[in-house]
Amino acid sequence: MMGKRILATLFITIFLAGCDLPDLERHRLNIIPEPVVTEVQDGQFTITPETSILIDQGDAELQQLGETLAELINSATWYDLQVATSGDTGNSIRLTIDENATLYENEEAYALNSNENGVTIQAPSHQGVFYGIQTLRQLLPPEIEHTDPSMTPQNVEWTIPAVEIEDYPRFPYRGMHLDVARHFFPVEFVKKYIDILAMYKMNRFHWHLTEDQGWRIEIEKYPRLTEVGAWRDSTLVGHYGSGVYDGERYGGYYTQEEIREVVEYAQDRFVTIIPEIEMPGHSSAALAAYPQFGCKENGDYQVQTSWGVFEDIYCPKEETFQFLEDVLTETMQLFPSEYIHIGGDEAPKAQWEESDVAQQVIEREGLEDEHELQSYFITRMEKFLNANGRQIIGWDEILEGGLAPNATVMSWRGIEGGIAAAKQGHDVVMTPTSHVYLDYYQADSETEPLAIGGFTPLEKTYSFEPVPDELTEEEAKYILGAQGNVWTEYIKSAEKAEYMAYPRAMAIAELDWTPKSKKNFTLFWRRLQHHFERFDIMDINAAEHYRGVMPALSDQ
Repeated sequence: MMGKRILATLFITIFLAGCDLPDLERHRLNIIPEPVVTEVQDGQFTITPETSILIDQGDAELQQLGETLAELINSATWYDLQVATSGDTGNSIRLTIDENATLYENEEAYALNSNENGVTIQAPSHQGVFYGIQTLRQLLPPEIEHTDPSMTPQNVEWTIPAVEIEDYPRFPYRGMHLDVARHFFPVEFVKKYIDILAMYKMNRFHWHLTEDQGWRIEIEKYPRLTEVGAWRDSTLVGHYGSGVYDGERYGGYYTQEEIREVVEYAQDRFVTIIPEIEMPGHSSAALAAYPQFGCKENGDYQVQTSWGVFEDIYCPKEETFQFLEDVLTETMQLFPSEYIHIGGDEAPKAQWEESDVAQQVIEREGLEDEHELQSYFITRMEKFLNANGRQIIGWDEILEGGLAPNATVMSWRGIEGGIAAAKQGHDVVMTPTSHVYLDYYQADSETEPLAIGGFTPLEKTYSFEPVPDELTEEEAKYILGAQGNVWTEYIKSAEKAEYMAYPRAMAIAELDWTPKSKKNFTLFWRRLQHHFERFDIMDINAAEHYRGVMPALSDQ
């Protein structure tokens, strides 16, 4: 018996290694992220103009999901599929909620079953149904991504393979980040960014809205934040330290109306937006608008024109805390997210060391040093957010001087901060520079567009394991998931943002969703090839050097 298993394994290994993509296509699906359980059957279902979309009666959210699916199909086919609560079950796509379905006791789970008579997507929640629709979308030909039927080839057969899928995510937090402060991106691109995240079953969008180089969120009580803080006089050209500037005024911001629009857009796609309001450092733009909240006696602040870490920091006086509470109050009114990101990273302490106000607070509160003062600062903001039903999340520097009682940590300077936080019983999102900073080079810097540095090719990103070996089984439960970060010092355009993010963000989607035991970079690469045609149709500027035959694996 053991000999037969070895022979079978050897045969499969040889088969996979030797067959080309068309051969593989007949034997497996090309879904990203890879589902938990997949069983391909004989046969297929074909969508026709007579196909109907059936939903549970009296369910408005299912109605909306059904209409979204109908619009996706109509945009590529001209088929006007009707959404109904009854109809021909022999030629239908059925969307149904079963709150009693076990489905691994996961609210985001779904089951998809298709045969020659139709497709059924069942889930315990509407979010699960949405993810089932994303899988259905990937089972259809890539031409389904056309938004103008006149562009769709006439000979496309809208077939779905007969398959049984049971699927659910490994982690509850599956995130991507976008820095819109170093360079500003319009609302339409932000929506497109969210669309792609949702297509690959990611559920958190971390919107980095404030920085030394620009303040991007309208705060009605403090209009100078956008009148002054949203604009810089010039921008560095080339790498940090070049000394060359373009001399052009640059900036922009989102009105509160635009933010509400984007938040609603994301909610329809089951993506939660986490806003980031940086404090106490990375505050030059805000202090240029309202210098009274800084520690400099001369009030000499400017919106920064180059990159890096600057000495400017909010002064820990009562007027500053009132200002930040006002800003966070308006932020909470715009964003329903449980988490509000307060930054906390790269906060130099020199101005606090020289400030009488800061030193008085240290003495008054019995603090050891400026690091404990930062902990005091963050804890005050946490208490305010907690009192308003929210939680703080911050970069791993918030560990220094003592972690605020209920804080969640984003571990970016490696995984050590995440390990320390988890061992203290705090939730953690893993986002280390080493693997998931997507502003890093992904190929030879001599041939790649200008980037901040580093080297994070697709294979290295895919290899990341969010749960460190150092954690016990109980401690590992505090790891919520992983997040990819797109910092934009050297990313001026939407096209370059897409180039840097994709397909590496898809690797993050898979490591966040797919069981660790099912991860396989070779098979991921082969599945990825079938997504490039979708990218072409969707006008996603993915990195082309990942298209085609997989190169020899590196030692990264």
